[in-house]
Amino acid sequence: MEKRRFLYTKRPLSAFLEIKLYVMNISIEKAKRIQKKLSKKVEILPLRSKISYVGGVDVSVKGDVGVACVVVMDYPYLREVEVSTAKKEIRFPYIPGLLSFREGPVIIKAIKNLSVKPDVFIFDGQGIAHPRGIGIATHVGVLLKISTIGCAKSVLCGIYKEPDIKKGSWSPLIYNGKKIGVALRTRTGVKPVFVSVGNRIELEQCIEIVLNCCTKYRLPEPIRRAHIIAGEKNKRHEAALL
Repeated sequence: MEKRRFLYTKRPLSAFLEIKLYVMNISIEKAKRIQKKLSKKVEILPLRSKISYVGGVDVSVKGDVGVACVVVMDYPYLREVEVSTAKKEIRFPYIPGLLSFREGPVIIKAIKNLSVKPDVFIFDGQGIAHPRGIGIATHVGVLLKISTIGCAKSVLCGIYKEPDIKKGSWSPLIYNGKKIGVALRTRTGVKPVFVSVGNRIELEQCIEIVLNCCTKYRLPEPIRRAHIIAGEKNKRHEAALL
């Protein structure tokens, strides 16, 4: 199988520098203004090409160190193709709704280290299912102009009815009268995950891809593996400091 090289253009660089500089010394109000500005750049449109690779994204934070991991798998077979990790000092506090300012820079660093280009990235976090419509999957997707999906373990905003217990069942997640995502059952009888568009994809495709990436676990395999690897890397870093 031919691997495609992952080459970014220079266009997202100014936005990346913006987030990188702001996490040094930024107020909550300023962060929210940035989110509102970037939310206007979200693109909800169908993936038009065949999906060959899916990337799973997660971050482990211990103290002031964050380790991001991106696991690339071929699709739909879910064979591991590449793993990229990055480590960075975390300078922004944990504030619900502002996760991208805390974890975004280290995630971008890990993504930019990839040699294989995923057609879509699944984030362990929110997409547009966010009070200002720009969770971490959306924020990074807009900055790098890539297709992203938010797949969160809990709700940040909105209301929903519990979906049927069977795998594949879902119910709409509603916020301010608008459908912003779904509560999706990825395993029969197990708590749902909350799926929303990140950037450059449609919700129906998000649901299909997340389901196809779930094997015997609640979480899609790419982000489940990214979670494990990021945690292990951070533990080793912590142990090395003792």
